[in-house]
Amino acid sequence: MLPDEFGALAPSHWMMIDLTPATGRMARLLASLSDDQLDRATPMPGTTLGGLVDHVSGLTVGFTLVAHKSTGRTGPPPPPDASKLGDGWRERIAQELDLLADAWRQSAAWEGMTAAAGIELPGEVAGLVALDELVVHGWDIAVASGQPYDPTLEEVAAATSFVSSFNAPRDGNLFGPIVAVADDASPLEKLLGLAGRDPSWTPSKA
Repeated sequence: MLPDEFGALAPSHWMMIDLTPATGRMARLLASLSDDQLDRATPMPGTTLGGLVDHVSGLTVGFTLVAHKSTGRTGPPPPPDASKLGDGWRERIAQELDLLADAWRQSAAWEGMTAAAGIELPGEVAGLVALDELVVHGWDIAVASGQPYDPTLEEVAAATSFVSSFNAPRDGNLFGPIVAVADDASPLEKLLGLAGRDPSWTPSKA
């Protein structure tokens, strides 16, 4: 759920970021998952890979509506639920990701105000929220399934600019408490720490 403070965030300077690399990377991660991996634990507490995949589908559809300035859902997203994936979920979510990238390639998506989960916020901020969700959840899926993960420095920097401005309670609705990382940690590790992730998480720590 997005906190009220998001609407007060100043617009960023990250105008018109192309989400295509992040959506394409996410689609490839999902395509490489086997059905017998879906019950694995992830860095999201209490969420299996299958549940996280369902969450990615929901946020993808939701932020496509946000880009189009559609009111869409006004409340918090439903809990992740792997049972809702159904047959052909890889192909379906890949199409949803393509639509998300297409929607945020339009300049109008980044202009003016929009709303997510009933909270008004600048289009520029909403685009960064979408990117951050793709980058952080991409890492969640990659580390839980043993896949390599290498987002671009631009993506990490843009997502970090959003996460570092987050000043609402870190109660797990969007981010958990900040995880301290070393001063010489990589930009991705610093982003993960700010997002409430332990960059050293492995399935054995679940």
